[in-house]
Amino acid sequence: MAPPQHEFDVTPPPEGSARRARLLPAVGWALRLLPITVIVVVIAIGFLTPPEVHIGPLLAVAPALAGLTRGSARTPVWIGLAAAAAMLLLSTTGETKGDGEPFVTLLSILLVTMTSWAGVQVRRRQDRKLEDVRSVAEAAQQVLLSPVARRIGPVRVGVRYRAAAAEARIGGDLYEVILTPFGVRAVVGDVRGKGLGAVQTAAAVLGAFREAAYEEPTLPGVVRRIAASMTRRLEQNLEEFVTLVLVGFTPQADMQLGEMQVVNCGHPAPLLLRTARAEMLEPATPIPPLGIVDPDLFDIPVRTVPVRPGDRVLLYTDGIVEARDAHGVFYPLMDRAPDSMPGVEETLDRLEADVERHVGQPLEDDAAMLLLLYAPALGGVHDTGPQPRADARNP
Repeated sequence: MAPPQHEFDVTPPPEGSARRARLLPAVGWALRLLPITVIVVVIAIGFLTPPEVHIGPLLAVAPALAGLTRGSARTPVWIGLAAAAAMLLLSTTGETKGDGEPFVTLLSILLVTMTSWAGVQVRRRQDRKLEDVRSVAEAAQQVLLSPVARRIGPVRVGVRYRAAAAEARIGGDLYEVILTPFGVRAVVGDVRGKGLGAVQTAAAVLGAFREAAYEEPTLPGVVRRIAASMTRRLEQNLEEFVTLVLVGFTPQADMQLGEMQVVNCGHPAPLLLRTARAEMLEPATPIPPLGIVDPDLFDIPVRTVPVRPGDRVLLYTDGIVEARDAHGVFYPLMDRAPDSMPGVEETLDRLEADVERHVGQPLEDDAAMLLLLYAPALGGVHDTGPQPRADARNP
């Protein structure tokens, strides 16, 4: 089975990410060994210092540190027992006999151990609840962003998607490609909102697109249907809006030549990649995102572009072009895209790796890329099967 295509799987990883991946296991082991190290150091100091120096109470620090690690709930208990044994060992030296220090220290170790154990139990329950929430979010992701076939009619398709936050498995970007009676139609969008409301808006947009794309003969008609669906759902939340771009490939008598229509509603302009150069398909008349102004109040411009076999169209979200390096420089997509490979997967692999190298750290925004390669010679509809669904996890 081919690898999932709804996630960033960068090869090779950025230098900074690789360094962090190497350091994290070492840091984890250091934290686990820290409580034992404290006990050993306290014992050593206890034997090396005169009786007037009371070092035993520091043993209570060990079970407290054990409660901060990501180990099991038994870890603070075992560390507490080790600390108590160390205190008894120190008391045999004669340094603390008769002054009540062993009893007080043992009581402190017991209380700290019980507190650490309870804290670990609470944290583990919270972790399980968080994992349940993540699983629900992942299921919502899979419903919202259905699998995309590698080939739809005369178009080869490739997708990359990544949510920005490491804790989030669902983001605000959306995409879809379907075959309709009017040709292949695709959409890429970005919901400007947060939380469950943004997810509901994205679901409404995709649902309206999937229905309208089959029924409306023109892309402006599809846009108006999507806007009407959003209006019904955004009456209680006027702060959310959606930028999106729609493209449609119209069948021609000569299947070697095609025609592509582009409608842009406040979204970053798609790129036409042809013969080692990139052309930004800016709309003749910019129009606002959906959810701000009713599109029935103005004409929706359509840009028509002739396409030839081998032409590639890259749709993306602003998480790509607004990705910044350490100096605050945006990713130069126009300059880097023409250097990409001719194939769909090769192009996306190279672009996503280049974005990661440019940023050198996790992206601050959701990022999606949808690449459409016009290749009518092979024909067929969905002839290579759907791309496997990904879990949108973060590296």
